[in-house]
Amino acid sequence: MQKPGTATPDRSDRFPARDRFAQGAQHIAGRLRHGTSGRTHTVVDPATGDEVLTYELAGAADVDAAVTAARAAFPGWAGATPGERSDALHRLAAVLADRAEEFARAESLQCGKPLKLTREFDVPGTIDNTAFFAGAARHLQGQSAGEYSGDHTSYVRREPIGVVGSIAPWNYPLQMAAWKILPAIAAGNTVVLKPAELTPLTSLLFAEAVTLAGIPDGVVNIVTGAGGEAGEHLVGHPDVAMTSFTGSTAVGKRVAGIATATVKRLHLELGGKAPFVVFDDADLEAAVHGAVAGALINTGQDCTAATRAYVQRPLYEAFVERTAALMESVRLGDPFAPGTDLGPLVSHTQRDRVAAVVDRARAYARVVTGGEPPEGDLKAGAYYRPTLIADAAQDSEVVQSEIFGPVLVVLPFDTDDEGIRLANDTPYGLAASAWSRDVYRANRATREIQAGCVWINDHIPIISEMPHGGHKASGFGKDMSAYSFEEYTQLKHVMFDNTAVARKDWHRTVFGDRP
Repeated sequence: MQKPGTATPDRSDRFPARDRFAQGAQHIAGRLRHGTSGRTHTVVDPATGDEVLTYELAGAADVDAAVTAARAAFPGWAGATPGERSDALHRLAAVLADRAEEFARAESLQCGKPLKLTREFDVPGTIDNTAFFAGAARHLQGQSAGEYSGDHTSYVRREPIGVVGSIAPWNYPLQMAAWKILPAIAAGNTVVLKPAELTPLTSLLFAEAVTLAGIPDGVVNIVTGAGGEAGEHLVGHPDVAMTSFTGSTAVGKRVAGIATATVKRLHLELGGKAPFVVFDDADLEAAVHGAVAGALINTGQDCTAATRAYVQRPLYEAFVERTAALMESVRLGDPFAPGTDLGPLVSHTQRDRVAAVVDRARAYARVVTGGEPPEGDLKAGAYYRPTLIADAAQDSEVVQSEIFGPVLVVLPFDTDDEGIRLANDTPYGLAASAWSRDVYRANRATREIQAGCVWINDHIPIISEMPHGGHKASGFGKDMSAYSFEEYTQLKHVMFDNTAVARKDWHRTVFGDRP
């Protein structure tokens, strides 16, 4: 890890974005091209403030071209057999595995993630997700055929929807792109994905890998543009049959309004404010380590991150003390240095937003540790120290609002009823965890906490086989797992007459008693 006052590390081994995307940051119909909006955007290394890549943003014409390419590719891709789509995704998984280090470096460079996180979490998780959907593509089954009316045989077809317009966020650019693309194309749809302008690199690499895997041009397209122009045009496009969006609840409401106007299928994965409920019989050491890891992963820029720790009063003071001490041991540093635990936030703007929330909290709560950017050589980056806040009220900003940074707030509770009530007392419901050695207590928490995922004695792990998605203001619909096919397919009931009789008995309701 780079210590304050040491020399700036050699950055020559970072991802060569300018060379790789010299032909543009739009990937349409299998080829890179420049955007046509007339405006540019600069990707910045958040660890240093250095320019990584300046590219031309996509405009409406680029979105139109991408949708046209996706629409042209749809009949052939939808008509491919499940086995053919499965084979293509297996090839894609192999390409991703061969290029894993390149993906890890590009993700660390644009996001500021420690390289150990991208190497051990983001990239392997994406490869595993690809392999999962390669298998799942062969299991797109409807309801078994049967004679439900007595005179007819019915069955259900599960069919692709068409062109899916997806919008991915900047916190997990590679994984979120994969979560949106993989189930959609496994089911036979084609995709136009808009990544965040801040972090387009790995989405473009993913599209390149799709081409290398032999998946037809136009099945996956990337348009990198501003949300207000390219994003809204994509959501409102008449030839886009479905919108899938991951981002803040506020923007999700705007997306929903645009999509509703054109009667699109809609999938929303929105904000979170995950509670971390520690009962008085919990393993305190496990809970402390789980809280710090769950709060700080990806520098806290995670919708499922542990953000509100509710600790039953007998353990409260010890939890605060030990959590603060463990947070203080976390090593900030250059994302490419082997010893770095925590990198910068994605941008200086995001760092300043987090700092402003913490600064406002000083008026009504206690900042136990952190609460400021580091000094020394890290000062030029978008770094912020791991922060623990105590003594806040349940209705305060720091408890109720999504901060999206390395900040954990801890509050005490007395009874089990109170702990669960407080856990549910925000608009969000994406994820939560409960910590207890008592199976009945834990089981109650899983039943009564309102969230799309509830962990017991852990916080954060996800697996390809299980669904991810929220309740309440955290959105609706599922990513990952076979359940995601419910988002990216439409059901069709097919009914065959088995009688070969010209005049059916029910016809009398129209023809009366005539012979």
